[in-house]
Amino acid sequence: MSGTGQLQDYSVDQAAGAVVLVLGAVASLLLVIWQSKCHCKMNLCWIFQCERRPPSEEEMKTLKEQVNDKKQDMILKKEDKILDKEDKILKVVKDEDKILKGEQLVPTISVENDSEEEEIKLKEIVNVKEIP
Repeated sequence: MSGTGQLQDYSVDQAAGAVVLVLGAVASLLLVIWQSKCHCKMNLCWIFQCERRPPSEEEMKTLKEQVNDKKQDMILKKEDKILDKEDKILKVVKDEDKILKGEQLVPTISVENDSEEEEIKLKEIVNVKEIP
């Protein structure tokens, strides 16, 4: 007969799991409070005291400018990648035109380290047929 109202014998790993769950819940609550946009002070057992103030309007403007600058940089990088791909496709198309006209192609050495798979894909896109 098990006694009601009495704690059962728990193993060390079960006790550790319970402690971790409780600490995680407390930490999550503190994180929500800390990330709120209101002014708050935290006091953790008088050992750790911390105060959080929301950013001022000037700080918000500088943060917004930084975010916009990063977005612009990302957009420019993407545009550069797109332009590079377009240049490669145009080069393949020009080579195809030369092949169709019967002109001799001069092999070019590319500075970039493009894989052969990319070149094959580009040739397949424009249906370049090599002359035997």
